[in-house]
Amino acid sequence: MVQVKTVADWMVERAVGLAELVATSRLDQRVIEAIVHGQYTPSPWQRQSIASALGVTPEQVAWDHQVQVEHFYGHGEQFGRSP
Repeated sequence: MVQVKTVADWMVERAVGLAELVATSRLDQRVIEAIVHGQYTPSPWQRQSIASALGVTPEQVAWDHQVQVEHFYGHGEQFGRSP
């Protein structure tokens, strides 16, 4: 069975720091930080790059948002309703 963990969990298990992950994945530090904190879902190319840097396959990483997505602009959840 494939073991699926978050990027942060893999970093702890593999003893990979943020600076090392940024250097080996060749992605911007802000992008890596957002992914580690579950605030950004990476593209397939970014997923492959991060997984390779961690020594795992992309299928072994949970890529979903961990933070609730909030609608700050537009109608959001109230679309179609009158106040």
